[in-house]
Amino acid sequence: MRVNKIVRLFILITLALIVSSCSKSNIKHDTNHADASCDCQNLPILPPVQLPPVKSMTEPKPIDNKAIETPKIADYSLLKPAKWEDIDGFDKDDLTQAWSAWLQSCSTLINKPAWKQACTAASTVKSSSSYAIKTYYKKNFTPYLATNSDASDTGLITGYYEPILNGSRTKSTQIPYPIYKQPADLVSVELSDLYPDLRFKRIRGKLVADNQQHNKVTPYYSRAEIEAEPSPLQGNELLWVDDIIDLFFLQIQGSGIVQLENGEKVHIGYADQNGYAYNSIGRLLVDRGELTLDQASMVGIKNWARTHTNQLRELLNNNPSYVFFRELPPNLPGPIGALGVPLTTQRTVAVDAKYIPLGAPVFLSTTQPNSTKPLKRLMMAQDTGGAIKGGARADFFWGAGNDAGKQAGAMKQKGQIWVLLPKEFVFK
Repeated sequence: MRVNKIVRLFILITLALIVSSCSKSNIKHDTNHADASCDCQNLPILPPVQLPPVKSMTEPKPIDNKAIETPKIADYSLLKPAKWEDIDGFDKDDLTQAWSAWLQSCSTLINKPAWKQACTAASTVKSSSSYAIKTYYKKNFTPYLATNSDASDTGLITGYYEPILNGSRTKSTQIPYPIYKQPADLVSVELSDLYPDLRFKRIRGKLVADNQQHNKVTPYYSRAEIEAEPSPLQGNELLWVDDIIDLFFLQIQGSGIVQLENGEKVHIGYADQNGYAYNSIGRLLVDRGELTLDQASMVGIKNWARTHTNQLRELLNNNPSYVFFRELPPNLPGPIGALGVPLTTQRTVAVDAKYIPLGAPVFLSTTQPNSTKPLKRLMMAQDTGGAIKGGARADFFWGAGNDAGKQAGAMKQKGQIWVLLPKEFVFK
């Protein structure tokens, strides 16, 4: 069968089930859907959450994986011209702290005509001078205010982080949960190759032979199928970890560090996803009356899991989405984002690439997590995420580890975003 026929068959069979808008590097979803509670107090070190032995696969309730509708809005059309003096806090930020992140963006953007001149000019700037950097931006860029489809200019600012898990390269009784590599039989199709209106959309599945030995495309394995015993992905393990709920949240964050028994730290990043829509287990626990809205944070869900291990497998299976990982080079300064460069702690944000160009400098005016204390600083739009949708929408990268996780889990603030684009940038 020719490739283009397979692709079209793929689309007809699976579009309604497995349209996914995940980025190529990270996939992140909101775990909080209530007012964020900080959970920033010192917490005791608790044993890992482990499931009881599996007797048979627990089938989840049916999930309605409807196709995600694409707004009929031109790319970047929600950016409105602004003046430099409109940017709330730009003149007060220490821009030297964001300069290395901008140079990371330029390592990729310099290959694009619209960004080449600005990135070339960056090499001549005195990086230790906030004034010189400010002068550079005002000379080479034009500011735009990010707005929403309803013309409002204030949006939701959340946070994400890089978790650290305890793990091993081999399975044991204490470390029994696999992190899987991208399966060889997972097929992924960019819909924009056939339908330009579906830019940033893709579908996934697997090819199988029917009774007449003709190839057809079916949805890929769901979470419940992947975590059955024996798993259809047996032999495709990348690493093993000791905590099932930490593994679940690793898939939500999209990247992480696995600390091995010998002290080695292995950086892993998003490789691909099975094509199913994300279903929030926090929202499900609230709907079932297991948690209140205020308790439905990452820490609240983990605490529930520790006391309900017999119900945990069924709960997790209600989110059919499953993320696969790849091992990254050692000693990275940060995880790799959708732009393909390492993220910078507290100077990187994830955005919706339909409305804000990846790599662009953006100025964020919001508040600290669960606080009214101002947080106004220059950031770099170097990542995307499954739950990051809209024009005035961003996910703030807090870094790695438990402290970063507490900040990220508590962040659900309102804010404004200004986007800096080169004067040569052309809106299509």
